[in-house]
Amino acid sequence: MNRIDRISAILIQLQSRRVVKAADIAERFGISLRTVYRDVKTLEEAGVPLMGEAGVGYSIMDGYRLPPVMFTREEATAFLTAEKFIEKLTDNSTTSYHRSAMDKIRAILRTAEKNTLEDLDGSIAVVKSRSQLGADNQDHIQTILSAIAKKRVLALNYFAMHSQQQTSRMVEPVGIYYLESYWHLIAYCRMRNDYRDFRLDRIKGISITDDVFSGQHPALKDYIDQTAREHKLETVIMRIQKNVYQYLTNQKYYNGFVSEKLDGDEWEMTFLTTSIEGFARWFMMYGDMATIITPDVLKERIQEIAQAIVKK
Repeated sequence: MNRIDRISAILIQLQSRRVVKAADIAERFGISLRTVYRDVKTLEEAGVPLMGEAGVGYSIMDGYRLPPVMFTREEATAFLTAEKFIEKLTDNSTTSYHRSAMDKIRAILRTAEKNTLEDLDGSIAVVKSRSQLGADNQDHIQTILSAIAKKRVLALNYFAMHSQQQTSRMVEPVGIYYLESYWHLIAYCRMRNDYRDFRLDRIKGISITDDVFSGQHPALKDYIDQTAREHKLETVIMRIQKNVYQYLTNQKYYNGFVSEKLDGDEWEMTFLTTSIEGFARWFMMYGDMATIITPDVLKERIQEIAQAIVKK
């Protein structure tokens, strides 16, 4: 990226956020902080009303707007790809809002880019897996996001799996995330006085109350990181024959797959799992064609299961 394009991109980044740190600009464009300062000074000299505060970041004076942006062909096709995922993996209201936004994006594209999107529309597809076909997000995503933005308490009618009972909850929403075919809501539950994970397909009713919460909650990423540490994830490394690897398909993701590398005729795979017992029983399906490298506790459990099978 040449300097002119980079400065234009920095201006767009500044317009898209209330405050942008110099370190964030440097990381995004792979430049030094000294270069960031020079580029920002160039913007100021060009008449862009920037405000900077040490330790906080840069912001643009309210009311300043860049003229309409023309998207590149690659950016336009990225929007189209995202649209396919949104249609399949979110809910009806989110899909509807995104289609409306896409119409506005298409409206400002040049004719060549519009034609490209029309030509590519049939060449991109997202196909749901068997588990995803059974997931129903109940059209709750936009309601939850609206409550988060307004800091409003949500009233939930929730089906708790552990008790098999329908419960009423008043919760302070923190964020939502997608994991293994399901959307989840992380919220502070006033009934339990603690943070809870609510799967959206189990929320049978939801409404935004007039109650505004003022408490500060951890960021969603911080909560997820903390939960992972509390669950004491176990690192598993195993090797499996190359001719068997293809049969693992999506099962590897359900068991905490992290990374893999090909070494001769075997794949070395790394996992993070919360259940040594569950991993051991999954491994038994391919155990005669694979080897556990670590941890020893997993090796011992597999041996115990195998011995129990022999005895029977």
